[in-house]
Amino acid sequence: MRSGAKVAIVGGAFVLVAGGLGYGVYDVVLGGGDGGGTETAAASSEVKTGPPGKEEIEETAKSFLEAWASGDAPAAAQLTNNESGAEPLLAGYAAEAHVTKAVITPGPAVGTKVPYTVKATVSYEGKTKPWSYSSELTVVRGLTTGKALVDWQPTVIHPELTEGATLKTGESSTAAIEALDHNGKVLDKETYPSLGPILDSLREKYGDTTGGSPGIETWIEPADEQLPDTTLLTLAKGKPGKLQTTLDAGAQAAAERAVKQFSGASVVAVRPSTGSIRAVANNPATGFNAAMQGKQAPGSTLKIMTAAMLMDKGLVSANSPVECPKEATWQSRTFHNLKYFELPPTDTFTTSFARSCNTAFIKLIDDTKDDTALAKEARDVFGIGLDWKTGVVSFDGSVPEEAGGEAAAQYIGQGTVQMNALNIASITATARNGTFRQPVIVPQTLDDRPLATTSRSLSPSVTRQLNDMMRATASWGTGKAAMASVGGDKGAKTGSAEVDGQGTSNSWFTGFSNDLAAAAVVQSGGHGGDAAGPVVAAVLRAGS
Repeated sequence: MRSGAKVAIVGGAFVLVAGGLGYGVYDVVLGGGDGGGTETAAASSEVKTGPPGKEEIEETAKSFLEAWASGDAPAAAQLTNNESGAEPLLAGYAAEAHVTKAVITPGPAVGTKVPYTVKATVSYEGKTKPWSYSSELTVVRGLTTGKALVDWQPTVIHPELTEGATLKTGESSTAAIEALDHNGKVLDKETYPSLGPILDSLREKYGDTTGGSPGIETWIEPADEQLPDTTLLTLAKGKPGKLQTTLDAGAQAAAERAVKQFSGASVVAVRPSTGSIRAVANNPATGFNAAMQGKQAPGSTLKIMTAAMLMDKGLVSANSPVECPKEATWQSRTFHNLKYFELPPTDTFTTSFARSCNTAFIKLIDDTKDDTALAKEARDVFGIGLDWKTGVVSFDGSVPEEAGGEAAAQYIGQGTVQMNALNIASITATARNGTFRQPVIVPQTLDDRPLATTSRSLSPSVTRQLNDMMRATASWGTGKAAMASVGGDKGAKTGSAEVDGQGTSNSWFTGFSNDLAAAAVVQSGGHGGDAAGPVVAAVLRAGS
């Protein structure tokens, strides 16, 4: 505790006053313990091992929070297992974040974790505002000392802090923005939480060009200068500049509701005729925009691209009969269909597509005479792997050139293929119209940035056949149940992606209705039509 600090005991709680600033920790109650205890001068010099006991956990948490609350960063840092990493953030809480008062209230320990709430006051140049949030700390055994210590993580200070990031309060580095959908409706992160990181990115990139003025804010400044600041508190609003986006408020609201049904889900909707992104939603709605930056195998949704490549080469047509056995082997690697189903050899390629027959695609590999054919189709026709300039950071898909069994796995969206919901929505949009139009979330006219283009389009014949096969999937194939509530001219493709060490596959689904395409992924959701399908259908209903 800094010199001059006074402690008053009030009803079992303590209140500290340091440097004229009031800090408090309330409701710290030391229970009976389980024999663990904390070290004292009279204790044995033997280094303790094993998990810390209940009494140690409570005492360590109390001491740390008391030191933090009193503004004594060095003392608080010494109670962690990373003193050099902890002290700058603890000191910066007052010096850089300008927290002038704080009440930290711990809750009961749950195992080694101690949750707590912080009710703070932030003051800067005459502007003052209350600030409340919750976080938690974990108590561990020190590796060398054997003492019970706080396991230092930036989230101890604030749950959204990441490694190397800092808390700051002051005049914002960029002007505030008022983001609008394509019809002029205001989009904010309170109403549409998934847009939080996107709006932060758009503000960072376009805030100074929209005619607004900075405000006074508390924000997280990330270690990576390419990432946007995250505003946590606004003490004084600046004048926001208006920023037009391509989003649709109705589709976005539907997307937000749809992903909340699952613990891990993402969805994106794109307008095929323009490339305009109409909705982006994630659950959880954290700082990572998985819908546009994620990297996963997309399963059978990639068969849209594989089918296009096979038809481009004249190896098959929608009405050609193809083999769909229970299993198929390519260069010592065996593939099978879901539950080992098979189809009569007289059934068409459309049936294999609509029923999602893996082996029908695998058995056509030899006819391509080129293991890299799919990678070329991805780049040259569908724009996958090109440098997309959406307006925010995005991962633009990857289908690397492979050989043998790894190339075969790519045909059904497994192996080294990496995609996210944005990529699959774009693939569906390209199939819908035959020409790749790079997805954008702000109009190109805003900054005249160069958009990615492909070297060629699909032929009218292939485009028509792809649409017909997707219509079949939606009307009587694996997408029938999910798409039943969707109107208009509609099509779909399901997918299930197996993940090593994961008991249930990821659920993928993509579809279109009129001039809107959407794709979704649900982590460990199983069959594509069961989990991701209803998410896509909800967005298509809202936006079509």
